[in-house]
Amino acid sequence: MTRYPGYDVLAKRDTPSWDEATRRVVDARLAGPAARPVLEERDYRTLAALCDAVVPQPDRAEPIPVAPVVEAAIAEDRTTGTRFEGLPTMREAWGRGLAALEAEARLRHGTAFADLTPETREALLHAVDAEEVEAPEWDGLAPRRLFRDVMADEILRVYFAHPAAWSEIGFGGPASPRGYVRLGAGRRDAWEAPFAPPPDGGER
Repeated sequence: MTRYPGYDVLAKRDTPSWDEATRRVVDARLAGPAARPVLEERDYRTLAALCDAVVPQPDRAEPIPVAPVVEAAIAEDRTTGTRFEGLPTMREAWGRGLAALEAEARLRHGTAFADLTPETREALLHAVDAEEVEAPEWDGLAPRRLFRDVMADEILRVYFAHPAAWSEIGFGGPASPRGYVRLGAGRRDAWEAPFAPPPDGGER
């Protein structure tokens, strides 16, 4: 449940809050990547299931298209600039990681990772995070680091870079050219989303 009901960051599109450069960036994110098939169908199904496990979207009429954007990053070998010890390059890490997830699912449950129930998928990812893996495809990889610092990190960055997620968390989007002025705790600018506490007044 959003704390910012009725808020839509895209209502700012044609206001002084955003300039033309900002509009182009936001429009590109809304359009999504061009079709660039780089993963095999099995690997893409694993990727899509992994994205659904990390950022479930059961209440969205139009889910944020996370997997296609992650696939585009893999195709471009695009990184944050950090190369972790014990892990290969971005593209190789994703390729081997998706294959290892698939192999672990088949070894433990006799079926594809994408065909596991959400609960079983989550339990498998907890095992990966605890480095309690059995499939030989993990050899030479650091399961926890691969899952946390490459896979989950990229999925979350893609999700929260989308305007629909901005509306969900009350973020006003890029601060160009207007910027933000009232930066103190409990203060907000007039064009920012009003905060709505839970109906019971508690924290969630």
